This record gives sequence, structure tokens and C-alpha cells, in this order.
Amino acid sequence: MATKTSLLSSAIRSALAIGLIWGAAAVPAAFAQESSTAAKTDPSATRSQKDAKQKPAPVVGLKAVTVTGSRIPSVDLETQQPIFSMTQEDIKKTGLTNVGDIVQQLTMMSLPGTNKSSVLSGASGAFVNMRNLGSQRVLVLVNGKRWISGINGATDISNIPAALIERIEVLKDGASAVYGSDAISGVINFILKDRFDGSQFNAYYGENQGGDAQTTQYSFTTGARTDKSSIVFNVNYNKTGVVWTNSRDITRYAYSPNHPYGTLEAGPWGLIYNSPANPGQYLMLNHTATQSSDPRDPANYHVYTGNPADQYNFTAQKMYQMPTQLNSIFTHATYDIADNVTAKMTAMYSDRQSSDQIAGDPLNYNAQRNFPVYVDAQSYYNPFPGTNLLWNRMMTEIPPFYRQDYKSYHLDGSIDGYFELGEHEWDWSVGFNYNRGQGTTHGTGEWNLLALKKALGPSFLNADGVVQCGTPTAPIPLGPSYQLGQCTPVPILAGPGGISAQQLAYILAPSTDTFGSTDRSYNFDINGTLFDLPAGGLGFAGGVESRQLSGYSRPDSFAQTGYTSSNAANSTTGKYRVNSAYVEFNAPLLKDLPGVQSLSVDFASRYSHYSNFGSTTDNKYSFEWKPVSDLLIRGNYAEGFRAPTLQDLFGGGGQGYDHYLDQCDSVYGAAATNASVAAICAAQGVPANFRQRDRQGLPITSVGATQSATPSFIGVGNANLKPETAVTRTLGAVYSPSFVPGLDLTLDWYSIRINNEIQSISAQYVVNQCYLFSSAQYCSQLGRDATTSQITTLSRGNANLGHISTKGYDFTVSYRFPETRYGNFVSRLDSNYVSQFQSQSGAGATVVNSVGIIPQYRVRANLTTSWSIGSFGATWRLRYFGALRDECYTRFECNQPNYRSPSWPFGVGANRKGAISYNDVSGYWKAPWNATLSIGINNVFDKKPSPLYSAKDLGYNGAVGFDPELDIDRYIYVSYQQKF
Repeated sequence: MATKTSLLSSAIRSALAIGLIWGAAAVPAAFAQESSTAAKTDPSATRSQKDAKQKPAPVVGLKAVTVTGSRIPSVDLETQQPIFSMTQEDIKKTGLTNVGDIVQQLTMMSLPGTNKSSVLSGASGAFVNMRNLGSQRVLVLVNGKRWISGINGATDISNIPAALIERIEVLKDGASAVYGSDAISGVINFILKDRFDGSQFNAYYGENQGGDAQTTQYSFTTGARTDKSSIVFNVNYNKTGVVWTNSRDITRYAYSPNHPYGTLEAGPWGLIYNSPANPGQYLMLNHTATQSSDPRDPANYHVYTGNPADQYNFTAQKMYQMPTQLNSIFTHATYDIADNVTAKMTAMYSDRQSSDQIAGDPLNYNAQRNFPVYVDAQSYYNPFPGTNLLWNRMMTEIPPFYRQDYKSYHLDGSIDGYFELGEHEWDWSVGFNYNRGQGTTHGTGEWNLLALKKALGPSFLNADGVVQCGTPTAPIPLGPSYQLGQCTPVPILAGPGGISAQQLAYILAPSTDTFGSTDRSYNFDINGTLFDLPAGGLGFAGGVESRQLSGYSRPDSFAQTGYTSSNAANSTTGKYRVNSAYVEFNAPLLKDLPGVQSLSVDFASRYSHYSNFGSTTDNKYSFEWKPVSDLLIRGNYAEGFRAPTLQDLFGGGGQGYDHYLDQCDSVYGAAATNASVAAICAAQGVPANFRQRDRQGLPITSVGATQSATPSFIGVGNANLKPETAVTRTLGAVYSPSFVPGLDLTLDWYSIRINNEIQSISAQYVVNQCYLFSSAQYCSQLGRDATTSQITTLSRGNANLGHISTKGYDFTVSYRFPETRYGNFVSRLDSNYVSQFQSQSGAGATVVNSVGIIPQYRVRANLTTSWSIGSFGATWRLRYFGALRDECYTRFECNQPNYRSPSWPFGVGANRKGAISYNDVSGYWKAPWNATLSIGINNVFDKKPSPLYSAKDLGYNGAVGFDPELDIDRYIYVSYQQKF
């Protein structure tokens, strides 16, 4: 194994070295293309055409355009802000059609908490997590305007059609002074096509080599322009198929094929906890591979000890990747009202449908602690009449299944114009931006505890030989409707096939939850040159904005009562308004001096007043210095701000059966090897030989997080939350040596620190903070049973924690080779190195550095090399993920058995997983009939990921222990584009 890792490392180093020599996609050409495109969307583009008819033709120069991160237009191809740009051609080279997947492959992105493998979430969309600082701390724009975000502050980008994207700009810097709240880790701006002549049809199909994740996309775009107006219209259809965990060996088990029995639970056969025949032991119904015994006969039960034959692999019914379907309609129109006034309008409607299935519910008598449901002592199906039985059974017949329908509406409009003030032109805009999203989640596979209590209550065999609820003297009418007072007895202890469809239907509790949010804003903006300085004009931009955000989440009324096997939940409703004003100045200080070809500074400031907690002023300072024409040095200092979300403030909260490892466990917990942890446990009255028990009451068998038998209450809003504040620093250089035409190198250092961090705390976090990091605050949130010492109460919600900070480097090398008779070659290397990622839960708590622990890769890199000649072209792409440390399933498999660190949350011992790389190839042919045919293969060498057990335990993957970012199969696709 060591030899293979060494060879892989050598190969990666060699590939990166080649990338440094060869370079990558020519930045000047790319930016020139973007500038041209942006100029088309600039309100002054039409103005220039009209002026040309009235004035002598001026000297042709670069057009000033607005780039993400600044409100002041500039002609510079490189800016003070570090910006990554991805064109539609770059998107095509990824072979992906889902915007979430496309963005996830960028090196500055990290795994979002909710992703396509978050099967426990009940179906959801795609989110962006930049710098691993959370989806709620990155601002998402579409055409420079805020996109809709949910009540949790995260923006679902799955409703943005990839085929309509002109380019993606990622600002790798804080921008609260420019855009307001949320722009802490950065800004991602999806710039859609707003000018189009003619028509274009796109078709795409791809699938995994295993025959799943089938992706189909159709897109049609048409547009036209006149002297005074333009319009573009697009319809898009995108459907991605499901991937099941049982479809391949590596995903068949929760903790990989290395541990097929690691997470088995008691199967779908009746399990009795308090049998009078075997006090202190569990009894399970006898069964074979094809049938079960009569559950009414006490002789048909055996002592349950956790034998694999009595257990069930709950991942067998789960999805690994959720299927989605997106339908969208988009239109953009402009009309010149006058020579210097233009009206613009953009509208989009999208409908995303997704579904999600998890394992059959492990239903038991104590699904809700305040409403226990026993097999009644007088039940006809009770094998031990006279005793109310405590029971458990996995309901594999109808696994929980959720179907979500999310509709989003976007409408924005503006009146843009310009005027002359002295010798300078000024641009102005007044407009509005409206976003609304509303969704419904329909669920099945959960159980009505009121009906179940009735179905397991007293019952008897009536004169017709039919089992009936009630007693012979007080019968309950037979029937399928609990609401009408009817009852259908259920033999809950029977095995698969022993409960009829009618009996299951009687106790089933379908659910319908609704959620939504609305974002309205009105704005006025103006920019221009105040006056001339010796080195150029003093640029100015300013404006005001009024924005109102409202949202809700409403579980159905039955779920709110708590009489369901699903987690009880309360409604969330809230809103707030923010009024803000901003200014930005850009001052060119020096130019054309020795050692100073140019030097400029930029200052931006925004004042915001929130209706619910007050005001804030955030500033940003930037500089740009060119000592020589080949070298640009830039830097930024930005104050950041993030307001608490509607969920943070007004969340109703709900129950959740958390997964966690009790660190007081005497075999697998930290108490087994750490004396200080053992001392804390002893001080709480936990005995030295304590064993954590799973949902079946058996001692745990690994360090893997175990699901609690009692629910926690989580996510309750905290009206006393304070806003987060942040400071972002960047320093970088762009070097384009004139003696190597086509070569560009970019290096940017970044540092982000967030104070008063608002975070939804996990159960494992509470346990670890108490025992591993001696936090009295979190120890107070735990409660143990006085007799068994098991954790029976655990509360967690939102809090302003200490701080979170990260530092690192973004490095890019790009090179366009001189033209040859063999074609044109372009190469580009994008990489990110994280040197620090620290968090501290509060004053006095341990500072934790989690670099190199999932999901925080220390190194990520993409190397792309493209070739084109005539009508043909091809691309090779390498995606590189650095090494990670993972928890050990057992200490016997640790390749670093003695590893320990104050930041390591898994006790003694670690499993270091080596780096992994994926190779993708694609090619195209431009046909003579104005068409383009493309074909590609991602993960050409069918590289399989290594298990990362903490991916599941920490909630990043709800199905199995793999990083969802990594490919599990070879993926093949083909696309066809026809222009008319």
C-alpha cells in the first residue's frame, strides 16, 4: 500500500510540475472575451452606438465594465479583488449539467452540509460552501442581483439552468461593504445570457458505467435584436436519476465492505424486551430466509444476542444519490425608451422535483417517550397474555419516502440611464428585485401512533373468525379509518409478509410539510467620475437599498402534535427588513513613475439598519500596485457582517434521533485511554465499566456514532443571537512575463476570521466539547439516567460560539502555447492550499485546527489541458484531492494507532487516507451544418474512493462512509448542439 501511495504522490507531483511548465487557459484571452461579453450587457453599450452616429468616431479602446466585487466600472483586466472566472466552454468541459455539481468541483469550494447524499434531510437542493465556512456565509448572485435564500440563510442553486450560464464569477474575498450581509467567505455570481441572435438547441445524456445516475438535459434558446430592443427566451429540462446504495459493493454497507456487519440493526421480526419467560433478555421471532414463525406462539422465539442472522442491513433500502428534475423558463428583454434611457426586465420560473428514500423505520414502543405504545396485555396477537409487551420492529415494508416539489419565481426590472456632468459621464439605475420560493414535501413511511395504539390494544377473534379490536363486550368497529372511529388490529411482532397491506395502511401516517421564503428589494445606484486626478479620474459609486425578507416552515398539523413515529416539529415564521446605503471610491494615486507604473486605492463602506437588532457599518480597503507592466500586486482588508437567519431567530425546532459516540464508553470512548476524560465521567457518576448501548439495548461494537434511543430537541430559534462579524485579509500578485507571451501566474493569500459565530450545534459536538475539551457549558446540556448512566437528554440549538478562522493560498498557472501545425494547446492549473482552519467554542475552550479532517482537504487542485485544430478539440482534466485523516473503525485498522492531538475528535489513533485523483477526458467536433457533437468520460480509470467513516458519523453523507464529492464510478456522456 505504501508503494502505491508513493507512486501516486509522484505522479501527482509530476503532473503539477508539467502544469507549471505548460501553463493553462490563457487568462488575457479569457478576460478579453468576458469584457466583450460584459460590454454587451453594460447599459452604456447602446449609448456608445448612438453617440457614434452623432459624433466623430473616437479612438477605439477597452470598454469599462462592472466586475463582481466592485460597483465602479473598470477597463482593467485584472482587478484589486481576487476573482475566478469560469466560462460556458469551461462548464462544458466538466461534463456536468447540474449547477451544484459544477460549482462543487472548484478548488475553493468545500462539501456543503446538505448535498446530494444527504438522504436524511428529506429531499433538498444544491448549495455552495466556500472555504468550508458554511453555505449561509457565501452570497449568491444571478446577474449581479441577490438570489433567493431559505429561512436557514442558504441559497439553493439547483434551480439555475446550467445551459443558460454565460460565465460564473467567484469573488474569493469578503464583500459585505459592497453587497451587505452574508458575503463573508466570498461571492459567486452566475451571469446568464441576456443577448442572443437566432436559435440554439442543446441535448445531453450521461450515466455512470454502473447504469445509474442517468442524466438527460434539453435546452432551447432563441433571441433577437433590433436598434431599440432585444429579447432572449430559454426553456430548460434537466433530469438526473437515482443511485441506490445496494447497486454496487462499495456503497452496499454503511461502513464499506470492510465492515459488513458494522451497522446492522435488529431486522423486521418481532423483538420483545420484557418477556416474562426470559427476564432481562431480549426475544426475537424465529425466522428463515423465506418465512417467519407464528408470532402468537411463545415457543417460536429465541434469545436475541445481535447475531447477524437476526439483523438487517438498513442501507439496503437507502438512496446514495437523490434523483432530481428541473424545468425552467427564462426571459430577458431590453428596450431603449430614449437615447440615454433603457428599460430592462428579467423573469424566470423553475420547478425542481426531487425524491429521497431512507431505510425502513425501526419502530418501537417508545417512538415518543411521552406516548408509549405497548402490545396490550389483552391483544389477540400477544404471545404472553397478561403482560404489556415492550417491542421493536424494523418496518421494511414501507420505508420512509419523501417527494419534494420546489417552485421558484424571479422577477427584476430597472430603468438605466446616463447623463453628462462636466466632462464625465455618469450612469444611474433604479430598479427592483423580487424572489419567491415555495416548496412542499410529501412523505410516507412514518406511522400514526394514535392508530397504532388502538391497533395494538385489546383485540379478540369474533364469531366470524376475524380478529377485531376491543373486547367481546365492547368491540370497536372494523374498518380502515381511524378518523371514523374504526380499527384494524395489527400483528406488529410478525415478520415480513405477516402484516397485510390493509393493516399497514391503517397505521400509516402520510405527511405534507410546506416551506417558503420571499425576498423583495428596491434600489437606486449611481456611478461616475467625480473629478480628474494626476493619475486618472476619481471613481465613485453610491446607492441605497431597501430589502425585506420573510419565510416560513410548516410541518403538517399531525407532526406538530407529536403523535407520529416521525420527529415532532414546530412551525417557523419570521421576517425582517434592512435599509442600507453604500459608497465606494476608487482613487488612482500614481502612474508612469519608476517602480510605480500605477498605484490606486479603493474604499467602500455600507451602513445597514436592521428592523430586528440595530445597525452596522462595514468598510473595505483595497489597493492595486503595478511596479512594472508585467506585475500586479493587490491587497484587501474587509469587514464582514452576517445577520442571524430567520431559522436562527425564529426556528420552531423539532425532535431528532442523534448519532454520537458517548466518550464515557469504557471500550470505544475516549475514557478508555484518556485519564482526564475518565475523570470527568466519574465526576458525573458514570461507572468505570460503563458501556453505551444502541437502539436495541446492546453494547456498541465500534467507535462509529450510534443513534440514540431517545430523541433530542434541536434547532430552536434564539432571539438573543448577535450578528456575526468578520475580518477578511487578502494579499496577492499577478505576474504575466512579457518574455513568455501567454503565461500568467496568480498567487493570493487569504485570511478570514469570524467572531460571534452562529452555529447549529451537533450532538457529537456537544458530547466532545464536554468530555474532550472540558467545557462546562456543554456538559450542562447533557443529562444521564440515574440508574443506567445512559444519556437520556441532550439539547442543542443555535449559539454565538467563540470564533472560526481559516488561512490559505490560491495559486493559478495558465499558459497558451504558441500556435503549431498540430493545433493550439492551452493549459491551466488551479489550486488551493489551506494552511489553517481553526475554531473555538468559547472563552477558555480548546482551539481546534481541523485541516486535513473531512471535509477540510488541505490541498485541492484542477489541472486542465485543451487542444484544438480546425473543427476538432479535446480536453484532459485532472482533479486532485489531498490526504485526510479519518477515524478508525477499530483500533486494529489504524495506520497511525498512536496519533493524538488536541484538535483530533476521535480519541487515540487515526487512519490516514492518501490523496486521490480523477482523470477526465472529452472531445468535440464542429459539424459543417452548424452543429457541435461532444463526448466525454469522467473518472476514466474508474478510481474508487477510500472509506471515510466520519463522513457518515458527522452527517456529511447520510448513506455510507464516503465523501460525496468523490466519484464512485466511471461516468460517460454525449451532447449535441445545433444552432439555427
